[in-house]
Amino acid sequence: MANNPHRPIRKICVVGGGTAGWMAAALMAEHFKGAMGQIEVVESDDIGTIGVGESTVPPFLQLLAKLGIEEQVFIRETQASFKLGIEFRGWKTKGERYFHPFGTLGAPVDMADFYQLWLKAKAGGYGGALQDFAPAAVMASEGRFTLPFKAARTPIGGASYALHVDAKRVARFLRTFAEERGVTRTEGIVDDVALRPDGFVDKLILKDGRTVQADFFIDCSGFRSLLIGKALQVGYQDWSHWLLCDRAIAVQTENVGPPAPYTMAQAQDFGWRWRIPLQHRTGNGYVFCSKYLSDDEATATLMSQVEGAPVVKPMVVPFKTGVRDRLWDRNVLALGLAGGFIEPLESTAIHLIYRGMDFFFRLLPDRDCDPALAGEYNRRMITDYEEIRDFIVLHYCTTQRNDTAFWRECRDMEAPPGLKRKIELFRVNGSLAEGLDELFRAVSWQSVMEGMGVRPRSYHPLVDRIPFEGVPEQLDHAAELLRRVVADLPTHEAFIARHCAAATPAVAA
Repeated sequence: MANNPHRPIRKICVVGGGTAGWMAAALMAEHFKGAMGQIEVVESDDIGTIGVGESTVPPFLQLLAKLGIEEQVFIRETQASFKLGIEFRGWKTKGERYFHPFGTLGAPVDMADFYQLWLKAKAGGYGGALQDFAPAAVMASEGRFTLPFKAARTPIGGASYALHVDAKRVARFLRTFAEERGVTRTEGIVDDVALRPDGFVDKLILKDGRTVQADFFIDCSGFRSLLIGKALQVGYQDWSHWLLCDRAIAVQTENVGPPAPYTMAQAQDFGWRWRIPLQHRTGNGYVFCSKYLSDDEATATLMSQVEGAPVVKPMVVPFKTGVRDRLWDRNVLALGLAGGFIEPLESTAIHLIYRGMDFFFRLLPDRDCDPALAGEYNRRMITDYEEIRDFIVLHYCTTQRNDTAFWRECRDMEAPPGLKRKIELFRVNGSLAEGLDELFRAVSWQSVMEGMGVRPRSYHPLVDRIPFEGVPEQLDHAAELLRRVVADLPTHEAFIARHCAAATPAVAA
């Protein structure tokens, strides 16, 4: 039997800082605890962090826990606020709104999903709205907040939450964390990438002539994709025929009134705009389709709608939705924008960075980078990207708007095959084909389908085993109880002031 000696990786180089680069470095520093040898981040102060995604999803809190970072400290340092979900305005039709909550919807009844019980009640003429039973949605609508796990045995115990963060402060926080654990930072701009005869990356050549060698490279160079795209020439799956928006205008404004504990996504004529309230300022943006709107028109539209004085100049961010054919190729792993982008709608960019590192740790290679490991990594990660893509396309393709060419194109598009199957299955009796370890589970799909007017023709037959007499009254009672508990909670602003208030920044960061 041939002897195949283990050749451990001695050095990993992260190309590019920002949220992706410093998150990767921080996770490796904590995970390896020095066992992997050296971790080096090559970045330049001359290349800014895009920082468009200032909103997270609940698994982000698992990342903080994994790093041993105290949530309160992180919130103070990044000017963060709490996020219970997303309010969508004007997506189904102009003037209509719905909420996508984090956490539970009602409580399961006799093995049946609560949504199914609600569907049967609705079929019998019950008038209560689905989100009346989602603790996160009720808390958000009342502008109130507490940590749900501290109220586990109450009607709000099933809520979940994420954070609104300042992306630049997150990168800075993670950089300090990583450097304290031995990660080295090299200031420099990558000018060229030298390959070995076997096609692996050998070294980076910086603008000033210095070189940086490593056994493995993590490409966090943003849309420039210096290693995976430019040097290794890995192709890109373009998803712009499903996700029409390809540009964003972003601007920060002073807060007007207390920060809401949710993200707002308001449909516009040619895309949508976000509002993400932090403790001392608000992130705003207009995500739009350049086929129908110019940068100047989009900027004018956004600036006419934002509340509060701008603290920076509006920034234009072009992007291309899609994913690399392979996110791990030879000795290069692409993270963040270098690997793919699915537009900011459901705040998944930071999640995909964390997820990408999680799978990397599970499939950690040695210096030979066995293709079987990369193959499995790519299969799992691209499945994640496709699942998230389909969930985001759902918000567009089910619209009933026909007032602009943009919304007509969204409404008339041919949805991705997996999404088409999911919608058809859901329309039968609310059944969902859930995949493996997905980010968006039943409550998310039920909330968005209901919000966009995709209602099942019937309910699941097993609900008929539940005695239904008195159920509408029980539902009303449960909704009223939830409202009463929420009414006694502190406001979002008061909760932050008491537990994790950040210092007012001297200048906008």
